[in-house]
Amino acid sequence: MPIKIPADLPAFDVLTNEGIMVMSPDQAARQDIRPLKIALLNLMPKKIQTENQFARLIGATPLQIELTLIRMSEHRTKNTAAAHMAEFYRPFQEVKDQKFDGLIITGAPIEHLEFSDVTYWEELCEVMEWTQTNVQSTFGVCWGGMAMINYFHGVKKHMLDAKAFGCFRHHNLDQASPFLRGFSDDCVIPVSRWTEMRQDEIDAGDGLKTLLSSDIVGPGLVQDDKHRAIYIFNHFEYDDDTLKQEYDRDVANGTPINVPSNYYPENDPSQPPMNRWRSHAHLLYGNWINQIYQSTPYDMAEIGT
Repeated sequence: MPIKIPADLPAFDVLTNEGIMVMSPDQAARQDIRPLKIALLNLMPKKIQTENQFARLIGATPLQIELTLIRMSEHRTKNTAAAHMAEFYRPFQEVKDQKFDGLIITGAPIEHLEFSDVTYWEELCEVMEWTQTNVQSTFGVCWGGMAMINYFHGVKKHMLDAKAFGCFRHHNLDQASPFLRGFSDDCVIPVSRWTEMRQDEIDAGDGLKTLLSSDIVGPGLVQDDKHRAIYIFNHFEYDDDTLKQEYDRDVANGTPINVPSNYYPENDPSQPPMNRWRSHAHLLYGNWINQIYQSTPYDMAEIGT
């Protein structure tokens, strides 16, 4: 939460430049409190697991969050009970007349497909365009982030020769970023993907700024102020054993897979995996929620105007 101090106090500029949340008395006086409306467009097959992961992170702040679960209108999942989907999810076409303070677009296990070959790509493009008028801030995750940066900036995804799989150290490239408040100089993030986004192509985008990057798996978190969005290509939301589940599944299916890097103690899959990312995961999503809180209008009709 922000600290309220006079705008002309020297500490105001000092703390602002250090990335500390500060608010002037005038700003504080204009703020009213209401629940933040956050939507989750869940494209993952295991819907319930993904719901739990994101709800855990966005629900850890002192702010009241109202979560809406959204699905693609015509796409039918094969991995989650129809009764669950019918009771808890709303098709995008039923909510597109509403406004939201925040939207998370999850990843999806369809990296091998060209974006235009995805069955719901046309509607997803409608969703991404809709965020510019109906959402205060959008968080694209893994394939969802790749889809957004491609749609808005034409940045391509590139297939890797081998799967990026494990926990990889990322460098903090902007310690004053409001999204990285409290971050160390580096952090570890779970990665599980067959594709990558390249830094030179991101640098060529209009107003894109890379906040976290790895020497091994490339850019990880990108800020897009022009579209009020951030894109993460990795998985801070993962549970302790998510990579283990993926590894065990592939081993059981006879699919070639490497032991996930920097995940098991001594790289020994017989040992329980270690969570090295939990604290930074809560920081990032808490910072995103707080940025929404700072910027979103009290009157939701003003979002996008």
